[in-house]
Amino acid sequence: MSAPLSADLAQIGKSVVIKGELSGSEDLYVDGQVEGSISLKNNSLTVGPHGQVKASVEAKGVVVQGKLDGNVQASDRVELRKSAIMNGDISTVRISIEEGAFLKGKIDIQGRAEKAAGK
Repeated sequence: MSAPLSADLAQIGKSVVIKGELSGSEDLYVDGQVEGSISLKNNSLTVGPHGQVKASVEAKGVVVQGKLDGNVQASDRVELRKSAIMNGDISTVRISIEEGAFLKGKIDIQGRAEKAAGK
């Protein structure tokens, strides 16, 4: 197994089911099922292709390849890959939606003066 770019990466496998509040200070990769809430304020959440998340999410960055039901608040970026199925509202600074991704919800793009000045 090759080392990820970030040394701090937690993984939830395909057969794992978690119900409740999930928080942490490292990046999280979910390929199993999570129900409740996820709080990773300074880190990223990746929902893998087999991942099924029913939770409100607060993170720095969110990448969805599987299914996510719930509202997402990302301080930096949200990516919906082509296999993503997302039901819920998104609030973020930057967003990327690939062709083929499904989104049912509202998108709120937050403005940042320093980000706009850099463009």
